[in-house]
Amino acid sequence: MPPPDPDPALGRMQRKRLSRRSFLATASTGAAGAAIAGTAAAGTLADVPERLPGAPVGARSARSPHVDLGRIPEATPGRRNLAPEDAINSKTPLHKLVGVVTPSDLHYERSHSGVPDLDPAQHRLLVHGMTKKSLVFTMDELWAMPSVSRIAFLECSGNGWENWKAADETLTVQHTHGLISTHEWTGVPLSVLIDLVGKERGSTWMLAEGGDATGLARSIPLTDEIMNETIVAYAQNGEPLRPAHGYPVRLLIPGWEGNLSIKWLRRLKFGDAPFMTRWETARYTSLMANGKAKQFQLRQEINSVITAPSGMMEIRPGYNRITGLAWSGHGSIVRVEVSTDGGRTWADATLNRPVLPKAQARFHLDWRWDGKPTKIVSRSTDDKGHVQPDRKTVIGEMGTNALFHYNAQQTWSIDAAGRVRNVLS
Repeated sequence: MPPPDPDPALGRMQRKRLSRRSFLATASTGAAGAAIAGTAAAGTLADVPERLPGAPVGARSARSPHVDLGRIPEATPGRRNLAPEDAINSKTPLHKLVGVVTPSDLHYERSHSGVPDLDPAQHRLLVHGMTKKSLVFTMDELWAMPSVSRIAFLECSGNGWENWKAADETLTVQHTHGLISTHEWTGVPLSVLIDLVGKERGSTWMLAEGGDATGLARSIPLTDEIMNETIVAYAQNGEPLRPAHGYPVRLLIPGWEGNLSIKWLRRLKFGDAPFMTRWETARYTSLMANGKAKQFQLRQEINSVITAPSGMMEIRPGYNRITGLAWSGHGSIVRVEVSTDGGRTWADATLNRPVLPKAQARFHLDWRWDGKPTKIVSRSTDDKGHVQPDRKTVIGEMGTNALFHYNAQQTWSIDAAGRVRNVLS
């Protein structure tokens, strides 16, 4: 016999609401509603956890001890379980996040010589070169200027490099695609600084240099798009940049490879040609199938990945909700298709709104798995007409030695036991 209802009137109201909720869920969402309807049948307060006293209010809100979120350090493809001092990357746990905005402390990290400890009171930004005048800005001066905020993804050009040559079936989506994050960025529009120094008409390139020990410096073409969208950013997600992500100031170039968005920014120099630093000759180039190297492959191409179910997860027959992320350096995602039979047939996934330009978009699809081995894969389309290519197309153009800008469709295999594994196709 069930325990007595402590509040009969409340119990009747709850049962009425839950019954209607279950009906609406089943009617409106089909498989998803049917799958959860049985869990929404609680009729008394005895089915709800009791109230407990809480911790005192503090200066910061910590995550629940029941939430396990963390990045994965990495050296080069295939090298994991390494000492912290050997890591050059740290990857975002895409499979454990929801929505599209990445928490600041889980933003992927890529450093060439560690994270410098810069005093904002002493830091300066020099802007010079082919300009009417050279200026040096303090952080106080930058914070006092007109500012903008926008949500945009930042992606390392090496994202996906784990799958260039072969597929390690033990990889999770954090391993394969964790070098991307999406944030709200705030700072001074580059165009404001350009107006202040008076960029000369013949200046078509800009050198951006960082304040870390390695002196990362990249040549950036001054297209209208870059001049209009680039932010000299000092904040992300409503707070000052974290040191690992460029504190006290960095560039943010939406849609272009992450190493152009120079961290710990100390200098911008304008010129009429690329500055040909070692980073664009010996480092960030792609070796093609014909033996030649591609330089200045700067834009991040259209991409997507299913984050659940994904590598090293397990599922059961019946209802499963497929979800993932899609993005494009060209603009906004307008369509994501999902195949649950290895690419033979495709179904349109639902996009969570709003879908913003050069930001990740969350997609999902209701799926009932019959328990037979299969493969799942996604492909995205943006508002400029770009469609995410399959692996055969990418390898046919780039070969297997390129390392950077891998954007092939990601396939996950599922065996009869429900084990999800990384495969190439």
